[in-house]
Amino acid sequence: MKLSNFNFNLPEELLAEHPAEHRDESRLMVLDRANQTIEHKLFKDIIDYFDEGDVMIMNNTKVFPARLYGNKEKTGARIEVFLLRELNQDQRLWDVLVDPARKIRIGNKLYFGDDETLVAEVIDNTTSRGRTLRFLYDGSYNDFRRKLTELGETPLPKYIKRDVEPEDEERYQTIYAKNEGAVAAPTAGLHFSKHLLKRLEIKGVEMAEVTLHVGLGTFNPVEVEDLSKHKMDSEEIIISQRAADIVNKGIENKKRVCAVGTTSMRTIESSVSSNGRLNPYEGWTNKFIFPPYDFSIANSMITNFHTPKSTLLMMISAFAGHDFVKHAYEEAVKEKYRFYSYGDAMLII
Repeated sequence: MKLSNFNFNLPEELLAEHPAEHRDESRLMVLDRANQTIEHKLFKDIIDYFDEGDVMIMNNTKVFPARLYGNKEKTGARIEVFLLRELNQDQRLWDVLVDPARKIRIGNKLYFGDDETLVAEVIDNTTSRGRTLRFLYDGSYNDFRRKLTELGETPLPKYIKRDVEPEDEERYQTIYAKNEGAVAAPTAGLHFSKHLLKRLEIKGVEMAEVTLHVGLGTFNPVEVEDLSKHKMDSEEIIISQRAADIVNKGIENKKRVCAVGTTSMRTIESSVSSNGRLNPYEGWTNKFIFPPYDFSIANSMITNFHTPKSTLLMMISAFAGHDFVKHAYEEAVKEKYRFYSYGDAMLII
């Protein structure tokens, strides 16, 4: 499989700028791998495909308000700073992206907020747009984090051209988000409402929570035709003993084990035992899944519709079969399904 195998024509109007009015009323395309059939449903109909003892694996990462705007000292130029990851808590060092990058050099200072009580000094260049910042703030670490939250805004994907709206803070977060650390939402989970989760629980569906703190590496474009040469950025993952036990019980009882989203799938595929069971794990993964690939844990998955040539589309193709996914995406474009973060969903069984 080469990069060009994953290109398709995506009309711009199908990129979802706003979420569906109700979380569980997005459209749902159901792909049956065994019968090679496609059904068109609503997301809340997902309950019809799961029974008692089945397992859903959910990524409980929480998005933090990672996008800040500051002003460069002396010139006052407005600079966007996108927080990627904290490198050192005591020294308040962060990996960030800056825009426009050409204006930002080592030694520059950036001032944030009307009162300019938060200042950052550029101490290193990491990539063409990447910098390491040391934040200077007169207060405790907790006060500093509160200040970042106060000044930051919800980091909506770049394709959404509109300004951030107040409702984005709540809607660009799964209702089961707990562990703060992601710069983008695990979007398949955005379709679950409290009511739908309760109905699944009453039906006896087990929920296993894992964590993958989504970084921008998930969305980095693939720029090599030979996919084996693409390198994913590392992202932090946590799989608890409890989550592993729930998943392994589902596997042993031959139940439906469903990865909710590509991030959940990458997490569980990063910690598999030799006998095909899920191991507890805390650490980092840079796993890149593309066809052909043998999946070990999940036998179904929920995902959104992804953009051309994305690593996410490659994973879906590995799971459902390249030709079947290609056919499903042609159908999605024809039927005007909404793509990407705020878009519609797909269930693969």
